[in-house]
Amino acid sequence: MELPAPLRQAVDRALENVPLPVLRQAAKALSDRYRAELRDGRLHMAQDMAVKAYLATRLPATYAAVRASLDAVNEALPEFAPKTLLDVGAGPGTVLWATADLWPGLQQAVLLEASAAVRKVGEALAADAIAARIAWQAGDVTIDLDGLQPADLVTCAYVLDEIAPASLPKMVDRLWQLTTDTLLIVEPGTPAGWQRVLAVRRQLTEAGAHVLAPCPHEDPCPLIPPDWCHFSRRVARSRLHRLAKDAEVPWEDEKFIYVAASRQPAPVRAARVIAPPKTGSGKAALKLCRPDGSAGETLFSKRDGELFKAARRSDWGDVLDTAQGFG
Repeated sequence: MELPAPLRQAVDRALENVPLPVLRQAAKALSDRYRAELRDGRLHMAQDMAVKAYLATRLPATYAAVRASLDAVNEALPEFAPKTLLDVGAGPGTVLWATADLWPGLQQAVLLEASAAVRKVGEALAADAIAARIAWQAGDVTIDLDGLQPADLVTCAYVLDEIAPASLPKMVDRLWQLTTDTLLIVEPGTPAGWQRVLAVRRQLTEAGAHVLAPCPHEDPCPLIPPDWCHFSRRVARSRLHRLAKDAEVPWEDEKFIYVAASRQPAPVRAARVIAPPKTGSGKAALKLCRPDGSAGETLFSKRDGELFKAARRSDWGDVLDTAQGFG
């Protein structure tokens, strides 16, 4: 997956003339903070160079995870086409770009972001490139949600890992109150990220929300640690991305986990592939999370006809309608 051309071009302009050694140092510092899930009261991107490091090394991967999660929402609710977006902890507008790319009819977006440096860059990236009316607001996602207006789509991507666990239930409750249709939470695809998403999922279902994706049910998650649910998207690295990370491989795999919950149920429930498929001559083994609340590996062979063909085409994160024989 690659960034949309207008966003890629805007990023290139923002990174012009940035000294590579400085960018590398800032990228390492940012990466270390993310990996440590550091909560020290400081913003991850408080300084301009940290924001530029994010653009070079993290934006493509975050965009890919968000876009994949939004695609799952679109697949679960094909008639859903949000006119309004509220993105909390918006960073430089990653969710905005993914939403506008998928739903060009988006009319208004409110982006809440604490860092002035990030807001400045985000405004510059989106200038004259996105048709929706965009309003950037300064604010802390844990205490500054009361004055916001509800939106069709409410999002919170790669934010929960930066927040003290005690603050999460109240924040999630407020996000759901602000959601007129669908709420999407995206987190890093680590065991800790999965546990955070599980907690959000439990809270939302107890509040009456319908889980759209990735789960095909609202029952307790059937996976037992050390197993955990997560997905992956392969992301193309630009030349500057590789240089900033001292990387030789022209791509990286972004692991993520998400939950999408709606005030309306999905019209169709289908099993989801929750691990890389195993395929061989005349067979395909898929680890599936099923609508009945169970999970496990299912072996498909040529005797399964069209269902086998659908299983062979399926990838990690896809849905497979085992009742109808197509995905």
